[in-house]
Amino acid sequence: MSSPVPRSRRRADRSDRATAKAPTSKAGRDLPMAIGVGVALGAIVLASLLFDKRGFVAVATAASIVGAYELIQALGKGGVAVPAIPVFGAAFAVPVAAFVWGPPAVAPAVVLAILAVVVTAALGDGRETLQEAAGGVLIVFYPVLLVAFALLLLRPEDGIQRIVTFVVVTICSDIGGYVAGVLFGSRPMAPTVSPKKSWEGFAGSALSCAIAGVLCVTLALGGAWWIGLLLGLSVVVAATVGDLCESMIKRDLGIKDMSNLIPGHGGLMDRLDSLALSVPVTWAILTFVSTT
Repeated sequence: MSSPVPRSRRRADRSDRATAKAPTSKAGRDLPMAIGVGVALGAIVLASLLFDKRGFVAVATAASIVGAYELIQALGKGGVAVPAIPVFGAAFAVPVAAFVWGPPAVAPAVVLAILAVVVTAALGDGRETLQEAAGGVLIVFYPVLLVAFALLLLRPEDGIQRIVTFVVVTICSDIGGYVAGVLFGSRPMAPTVSPKKSWEGFAGSALSCAIAGVLCVTLALGGAWWIGLLLGLSVVVAATVGDLCESMIKRDLGIKDMSNLIPGHGGLMDRLDSLALSVPVTWAILTFVSTT
């Protein structure tokens, strides 16, 4: 006569069956939930841009703080205790300084933030002072400094159009890569870091980014088509590198997502990975190339 199955085991089996029945995409996500949350996030960003630039400043600064929190938690799981107070201070101050005072204020703000992180780590009682300082400096650059570039992009008179261009082109990288990867993907780009990213997906990202870049720059910004093409092709490289960089961080830390903050998406940083490295590229091209 067989022994009865423990109640905890029965609950676990039911949970596994429920998880298996959840609708997921080939990317391993609950696709309907992911799309719904993505649309909601896009609506929040759009709403913050429609009424006053300061609305987007608030949203971007909040994203900087949340992103810093997620990375502090993720690094903590890897045994790195980041000095939280100076990091949170930088997450607020650096983006705000970028919007209020512009490019001349960014470098001093970043330097002061790094000094605060290093001094705090040195004065603490942690055993791994160098690791703690390095973790804090990493967060100052990623995502804090990258959010600051978004607010630099917002400062000109046509800043709202520039932000919309940046978001649309980068999102087209994700959409084009996903569609081409699901339909045609067969050759992995970086199998040890991101097994589901393929060269076919990259080609789809490049095509969609190029089209979106030309349309956005010519129609929304009144620029030359070749600037839009340059923007699109540059963004697809930056977005792909950003995605792979975050995948490497999560792989080294042994985690799947930065957090479970956003249903169907993981953490905020899991959504900002491609946007993060795209924004300084977009800012540089729209600031310098379009004015020459």
